[in-house]
Amino acid sequence: METDSAALFSDLIRLETELWNVVAARLLSEHGLELTWFEPMQVIAREPDCRVHDVVEALSITVGGASKLVDRIEAAGFCRRRENPADRRSSFIDLTPKGKQLLAAASRTFAREVELRLRIPLSPRRFQEFARTILHLRSELQVRQVQK
Repeated sequence: METDSAALFSDLIRLETELWNVVAARLLSEHGLELTWFEPMQVIAREPDCRVHDVVEALSITVGGASKLVDRIEAAGFCRRRENPADRRSSFIDLTPKGKQLLAAASRTFAREVELRLRIPLSPRRFQEFARTILHLRSELQVRQVQK
């Protein structure tokens, strides 16, 4: 049976939405943390001298959206900006101790939830194929965007 591309697109979007909602609900109920904050906090934690531009690149969001997210995370006391000595127009972003603690706890919950929703329902082989397929499709989209 051949899969219709439009139906596949719809299923993929519904899967993303449903997965997002389940993971977001778990992070919010267990940690009071929005998934929309969790992802930028992950980027900030792993990127030395993280800038808003790094958040933009990692999450495929706009500069305005990333800047507003960082503003909100900073206002909540989970990150701080510090001056970039090489470029006064930008700043570096670091997690505060409170932010690091929250991210560590939320990361464990996030990992358990994603494992439950993605890895456990699939055999190890199918999970690896799924991961490779997603990476391949994202890479192709990025290449085609650059070629425009």
